[in-house]
Amino acid sequence: MIAAGGVLSGVLTPLAPQLIDRISGGPGDFRIALVAVPFAVLVFFVVRRCSANPGWAALAAAVITMVAFVCAVNAAIWIDGQTNGADKIMRNILTGVAGGFVGAGVMALGIALLPAGPRETIAWLQMLLAGTLAGALLAVDNALNLDLTSVLYPVWQAAVAVRLAMALQRRKFF
Repeated sequence: MIAAGGVLSGVLTPLAPQLIDRISGGPGDFRIALVAVPFAVLVFFVVRRCSANPGWAALAAAVITMVAFVCAVNAAIWIDGQTNGADKIMRNILTGVAGGFVGAGVMALGIALLPAGPRETIAWLQMLLAGTLAGALLAVDNALNLDLTSVLYPVWQAAVAVRLAMALQRRKFF
């Protein structure tokens, strides 16, 4: 169910800018954060259902998700600028990997610091790896000239949401 929620939020994510563009004003990073609302809602429910965190922590995880999205977009833009002379496909792969890494990394770090977040590094490294590898799908989106649809978002959000749920449910047995 979590993977299906990730696919659904990933389908809604590229459609969000169409709605957000109708809102006038607001700084750019805030508008970028609003694009992450569908995935943030999923993260809210995953943290609420799969962990012993209080309700406020699930809300904090949703906000962390929106911040992670802004950081991922900014990292991808920065990497794109740094690889200006490279082949377009290689640039898109590097940009996607960087964005996927930063997005999953900020989420993992922020959610791990919540009261009931697991402190085991391996639980979060698996989420980080899934987000980083799925980020490379940005090259597929660009190769297919996808605008209102995406391969990246449904796969990335499903993979990260599933790994998040698995990280939150991990128990240490002695």
